[in-house]
Amino acid sequence: MGQTIPFDAAGVRGFLHRPARRIGPGIVLTHGAGSDCNAPLLVKLANALSAAGFTVLRCDLPFRQARPRGPPSPATAAADRAGLKAAVELLRGLADGDVLLAGQSYGGRQASLLAADEPTLAAGLLLLSYPLHPPKKSADWRVQHFPRLKTPCLFVHGTADPFGSIAEVQRAIAAISGPKRLIAVEGAGHDLGGGRFDAGAVVDALRSEPMTGSSPAGERAI
Repeated sequence: MGQTIPFDAAGVRGFLHRPARRIGPGIVLTHGAGSDCNAPLLVKLANALSAAGFTVLRCDLPFRQARPRGPPSPATAAADRAGLKAAVELLRGLADGDVLLAGQSYGGRQASLLAADEPTLAAGLLLLSYPLHPPKKSADWRVQHFPRLKTPCLFVHGTADPFGSIAEVQRAIAAISGPKRLIAVEGAGHDLGGGRFDAGAVVDALRSEPMTGSSPAGERAI
C-alpha cells in the first residue's frame, strides 16, 4: 500500500503520494484559483494515480501558500510558474523517469504557460477544466500561447463547464502543434464532479498511452 506524506521543501508545499510500486512517471498536481491542493478532485485523482504506480506531488501554488484564501493576482503569476518549475525539479529526484505537470483551471493555465516557455521541462501536461475564458465572456480567450505548445497535452473538460464548451476546447487545441487529446466528462461542471470524479479514464490514458497523445479526432467521452 502506498503512502501520503506532508511535503515542504525549497518553497514547495503539499503532499507526496508514494505508490507501493513505482511503475509510472512522476506528476506534479496543482489547483485552481479558488481552492488549494486539498480540493476533492485533486485528492481523488492523486490517490488514483498513486494506486496505479505514479508518484504524485500534490502541491499549493505560491499565491496560496502566501494567502489561505482569495484569488491569485496577475502580479503573482510568474511566481506561481516558478513554484511549479521548482516542484518538477524536486520530483525528478523522487520519481522514476519522466515528470508530468498537471493542474486544474488556473493551475493548468500556469502549467501550460510554463511548458510553452520551457518545452523540455515536463514530459506532458494534464489540463483539468482549462479556463478558456471567464464565464459569459467568450471573447476573452486565454489561449494565445497554445501555438507555442510542443509538450503532449491531455485535456479533461466537463460538458457543462462555463469556462468553455467542448466545441470551444476543440477549436482551441487545434492550434497546438504537439500531440493532444481531449476527454469530455458528460454533465460535469468546472470542478469535474469534485470528489465524485471517476479518475479511471484519466489514469488509463496516462498509463496505456503515456502522453503520446492524438489528434482532436481522438476525443473520448466519459
